[in-house]
This record gives sequence, C-alpha cells and structure tokens, in this order.
Amino acid sequence: MKHTLLSSALIIASITSISTQSEAEAAELSINITNLTNGTYFTPVLVAGHNAETSLFTSGTMASEALKKMAEGGDIGDLDAMIIGADGVTVTNPAEGLLAPATSVNDIMLTTSDSQNYLSIVAMLLPTNDGFVGLSSWPIPTTAGTYTIMLNGYDAGSEKNNELINGGGALGTLGIPVDPGMHGGTDGAGIDDLSENNNVHIHPGVLGDMDNTGGISDLDSRVHRWLNPVAKVTVTVK
Repeated sequence: MKHTLLSSALIIASITSISTQSEAEAAELSINITNLTNGTYFTPVLVAGHNAETSLFTSGTMASEALKKMAEGGDIGDLDAMIIGADGVTVTNPAEGLLAPATSVNDIMLTTSDSQNYLSIVAMLLPTNDGFVGLSSWPIPTTAGTYTIMLNGYDAGSEKNNELINGGGALGTLGIPVDPGMHGGTDGAGIDDLSENNNVHIHPGVLGDMDNTGGISDLDSRVHRWLNPVAKVTVTVK
C-alpha cells in the first residue's frame, strides 16, 4: 500500500488493523500528537478537517495574515474561523494549553464529511520568532487503520529570527513572546538573520548560545536547539 509523500510531512509508518471502508463516507478520526523536542513548547494546537480548496499554509508562498498571527504569537483564532467559514471542522486547543516537550495529547476526536477529506495541524513553536509545527492538507485515507506522520518545523518568513525574548508576539513586532521553560537568557545582542526567504519554508532551527546574560541570543543552545522532525502524529481512521 502506498501513501503520498507530502512536503509538509514525512509519512513513515505502516497501517495496522486494516479493514475495508466505503468510499466518500464520513471519517471518524482519533489523533495523537507528540512533541519530540527537548526544550520547545507548542502553543494551543489547531486540528482541522477541510476540503481541497482550503489550506492553512503552503510551502513556498507568502504566509497569510492569519498564519502570521499563529506563527508569531500563537493566535489560532483567525485560522479556525477560516476553516469554519469554508465548511470545515476543527478541534482547538486539545491539550488545554501548551504542549510541553516530550509530552503528548491523545484521543483527539475529529469527524469529517465526504467533502472534508484533508487534515491539517498547526501550532507555534516557543521560543521562536515565527516558527510553527505544521501538517498541510494531508489526504485522509479511505482505508481504516492507523497512520503515523512525522511533522517538520516551518518558518512563516514573516519575521527575522533575532532570537531575543522581549515579549514580542503581536503581528509585526520583532521578538519572541516568552520561553515557557524559563531557560532563556537576557541582554542578547540579537542574531543577524541573513535569510532572504520571505515565504513559508522549512525552519533552520535556532542557534542560541551559552551566555545567559549576553551573547548573541537569548536562547540556550543546550536546551532550545532542535532539528526536524519536531512532532509525531498518529491518525487512526475508523
């Protein structure tokens, strides 16, 4: 059995408990999300079922204003409203707050109709300037079983990655809102971000340093440094 390899995720695991499911019927999904990082938190997660004409983000294109709000400050409200307005279904904030490193939120139930045959997931990565974990328009299988997807961290391309924790987070305000794990430093000079890619793209990760009262970054490279993938998602199609 083949699965489509999407740019937003690496599908690696097999299907278990395979059974026949009729085509073009409503799907009942049970979703688990695990934060794989060492020191990065996920802001409230948005899980969405939607049609082919709708997407939360597309790699290689400019981020929408709604996506920028989520990626810079963790606000999923506008993305949620967009999905609902396009006759989609959502689950908002299933972890009831931040999803901490090495923790999971399980048994997220989502029921979709035959027109809501794509699954998307997003949440901001903290502490980053405009980083987010994302799954974009994953085709929901018509065959029952359990599917595993590894999710990458993306950069919204809307803000320089200066790595300074200054209470930023409002749209257009440079800086990182907060480090929930309280490992961040102060008085960093700021990273000289030379990236010229203003589109949504794979996040380069953070640099950090080991100086908590200066240096070039307010992030601690021993805690906050991460590489992809940043999350594991299992989707059980019933």
